[in-house]
Amino acid sequence: METIGTWWMWAGFFAIVLIMLAIDLFVVGGGKQHRVSFKEALTWSGIWVSVSMLFAGALWWYLDGAAGREVANEKALQFVTGYLIEKSLAVDNVFVWLMLFNFFAIPLELQKRVLVFGVLGAIIMRTVMIFAGVWLIAQFHWLLYVFGAFLLITGIKMWWFADQDPDLSTNPVIRWIRKHMKVTDELHGERFFIQKQVCGPHGDVQWVRYVTPLFLVLVLVELSDVIFAVDSIPAIFAITTDPFIVLTSNVFAILGLRAMYFLMADMADRFSLLKYGLAMVLMFIGIKMLLLDVYKIPVAVSLGVVAAIIGTSVVLSLKKDAHSKQTH
Repeated sequence: METIGTWWMWAGFFAIVLIMLAIDLFVVGGGKQHRVSFKEALTWSGIWVSVSMLFAGALWWYLDGAAGREVANEKALQFVTGYLIEKSLAVDNVFVWLMLFNFFAIPLELQKRVLVFGVLGAIIMRTVMIFAGVWLIAQFHWLLYVFGAFLLITGIKMWWFADQDPDLSTNPVIRWIRKHMKVTDELHGERFFIQKQVCGPHGDVQWVRYVTPLFLVLVLVELSDVIFAVDSIPAIFAITTDPFIVLTSNVFAILGLRAMYFLMADMADRFSLLKYGLAMVLMFIGIKMLLLDVYKIPVAVSLGVVAAIIGTSVVLSLKKDAHSKQTH
């Protein structure tokens, strides 16, 4: 598969990712149990977006000198469009995390450790699926149509079920864990496992390992990473199949996911129409892929459409929230 990425560009990208991960994991919120404030989350969200745009600018500057203005404009626009799409779809991932934490009544100060694993899991899942997807598309071009149909159907389902929350009490994964493992009724700080003394069948005392509710949340968060990777990876292939652009735009969109989570933790109810916007984005990208060999929608048009859909859904959500508060 043709790519603009050279060995030193890949090396530089991975170095940036490692530095940003270290900052996100050890600087944002500190190393101890800590409730990240709205102001802190807003500041770090702005920093992650700024770093991503600086990367896009550096990519354009390098390509402008090495490959010409036309290539630089095209690749930088692909990166920004892919970043916006993946950032938008990541919002749905955040909504699912919020639902999980609320269902299990996990306080904000105990959520950090699960979110760390959630972000790392999201990066790993997307990296594996991106390289697998790039290889498959290079071998079987018709898979783009399968991806397109999948995104279109997923978008329609998301629109249809936008106002419905799944019943986690009947989740088969949770039921399997509770059946095969001993689960505590209460939290034990940020611990996933604890040891408890129980009386054996002959009156002897034994140490038995239990999992905490926080572990159940972790399992479901990692499962959601897999599901959302399956949803989001085909979307970026509608913009470009260059593995360097695909991976960098994806990873940069995910890196600020933890800050975005804390930013939206107290605001999720104000964006009640955002899921409809995300559904429309998926449907648009699906249609774009299905029309790939009939009419190739320019990347600039795709960027404008996605930005308009997300922007409109946010504005309408805020208006609806304001109207609801006035009427009550």
